[in-house]
Amino acid sequence: MKRPDQTRFNDIHEYDPEAVEKITSQVACILEAIGEDVGREGIHKTPGRVARSMLFLTQGYQMDYRAILESALFEEDYSEMILVKDIEMFSLCEHHMIPFFGKAHVAYIPDGKIVGLSKLPRVVDVFARRLQIQERMTIQIRDAIDEVLQPQGVAVVIEASHLCMVMRGVQKQHSISTTSAMSGVFLRNENTRAEFMRLIRNGKVL
Repeated sequence: MKRPDQTRFNDIHEYDPEAVEKITSQVACILEAIGEDVGREGIHKTPGRVARSMLFLTQGYQMDYRAILESALFEEDYSEMILVKDIEMFSLCEHHMIPFFGKAHVAYIPDGKIVGLSKLPRVVDVFARRLQIQERMTIQIRDAIDEVLQPQGVAVVIEASHLCMVMRGVQKQHSISTTSAMSGVFLRNENTRAEFMRLIRNGKVL
């Protein structure tokens, strides 16, 4: 499989034809196994569509969070909280390959280096566009920012609805799962942590 530019997400038409062909054939087998006619008009192109969709939804495996963050890293004498909230997030549960989706809130307090604001949502996407569990993804986002920026602290909260709970299993339609991961000053300082939680809840800065 060709290696994409690891600092950007690819257009859906850029994927390796060999990978598309392999997934397409397997999806056709699945459709036959559940009783579908893969030759009928509404279905015969579905395996290829699913193949391209899966490659799009899982391209985080091909992305390098370090390259993304380092592409817009700047020295700056700023030491207050930087927060990007309500980042839309879509992922696939690794247990059933059913979507879960919601919002991520990401904050850090710099220690001499800041990163372009758009890179924080891109890092969220790097880890969301994989087969995932919400708990692990929350920690991965925190650790990636910690590793590259080496800030005073990082805080990540993810709120998501899991279709594996809504469509199957317990079938609870309005349940929301919340996970958090923090480091540095967000762990040591209760006031800093409280400010972060207040900002993501009501957005009032002053």
